[in-house]
Amino acid sequence: MKKIAYTLATALLLAGSLTSCDKKLDIDPVNSVRDELALRTSSDVEAALVGCYTGIQNVEAYGGYIQLMSDLLADDGEITFVGTFVPPIQINRKVIIKDNGFVQAIWVNAYNVINRTNNVLANIDKLDTPAKRARVEGEAKFIRSAMYFELVRLYGKDWGDGNPSSNLGVPLVLTPTRVLDASSQVRRNTVAEVYAQVIADLTDAEAKMPVSSPAASFFANKYVAATMLARVYLQQGRFADAGAAANRVISANKYTLNASYTDEFFSGSAAGLLPNSVEDIFAIQISAQSGRNELNTFYSINRRGDISVEDKHTNQYGPTDERGDLFTTSSGQTYSNKYDDLYGNIKLMRLAELYLIRAETNFRAGTVVGATPLADINRVRTRAGIAPLAVVTLPAILRERKLELAFEGFRLGDVKRNRETITDPDGVAVPWNSRRLVFPIPLREINVNPNLVQNEGYN
Repeated sequence: MKKIAYTLATALLLAGSLTSCDKKLDIDPVNSVRDELALRTSSDVEAALVGCYTGIQNVEAYGGYIQLMSDLLADDGEITFVGTFVPPIQINRKVIIKDNGFVQAIWVNAYNVINRTNNVLANIDKLDTPAKRARVEGEAKFIRSAMYFELVRLYGKDWGDGNPSSNLGVPLVLTPTRVLDASSQVRRNTVAEVYAQVIADLTDAEAKMPVSSPAASFFANKYVAATMLARVYLQQGRFADAGAAANRVISANKYTLNASYTDEFFSGSAAGLLPNSVEDIFAIQISAQSGRNELNTFYSINRRGDISVEDKHTNQYGPTDERGDLFTTSSGQTYSNKYDDLYGNIKLMRLAELYLIRAETNFRAGTVVGATPLADINRVRTRAGIAPLAVVTLPAILRERKLELAFEGFRLGDVKRNRETITDPDGVAVPWNSRRLVFPIPLREINVNPNLVQNEGYN
């Protein structure tokens, strides 16, 4: 797979000529690539799709940066970046400068991945069977939508902050970029336009992808698209739609909760391997040959351990809560054990999240789709080893969500959609709609594209 990924990166993204050795003077333009040479056959397009997955496997995407940097930005004194890298310190303190390297890396990699998916979609007719065409199109659209959903939440205002039809989101680029010229200097689309594209892609992906992927939890399937749709609708406050999407996945009975919460995150393997589990709807695959689990690098006591988990967080777990056992304290610092496996697959979507979404959306909407909110919350609590509730409230649901999904990249979205006020490390209150909780458009992008408008507070 690694060899394929390198080939794709060269063929689809890097600017270089593809001339033969006996035509050394016949040089193609260095800022373009001839797609008829890069993607000729059905196998080429399928290989290009693998390159799209490789892109979201990168540390700048779901290999760690998206989850960790959004959690640092949303932190309310529960975690502290204690490493020496300046960019994460800025993000943790909510005083980001325009040339923050991590902010730039997430943006650049996301658009790199988007361009890969656009290349696949532009060549979808080269797939040799209708089933392959539908599956590959669905998977490419899922990956593209995932990147746009992350981008609009990080670099734009929240859906509920003002008018999404006028608030600036991120540029929508839906065709391959093969030549770097004035047409590449795109403008930012509105938040509403980006969400509309994300939902359109995910809806089409869910319709086109099969119920089972060629490799379980590696390639996306229709339930992966439905899970992402549930997240998107939840962020918009479209509770009935979010609950319906979550219920479609749960009611398929394809996934089950692990008997133990710990088993979902720690394998005990001497080789540091954490495979996919029965609970995983979609996981980022990590091995010694492919990918890197940067969450392991930042969180684990066995690596750099740049994230210190504070008492304000650990004190929220009850004495019997198994989730509170996934911490180790050494030399005055507390580490999360959630990512201790060096080659542990990163659990991007798991069934517990959907029970929490269904519980919350049913409660808010006053409905009983699939199960009562109380039944869904108690299912999650019982697995964690804590007593079931007799009565459920919205704060209780949100608390279970926070503890169950801790350090998995959900806090920023939840802080904003639930309109919470947090505090920075200096004790200053930061409301959910503060400009400090929005990434700047990277200075590198502003410098090369005069059509990009910078976010408030970064001019």
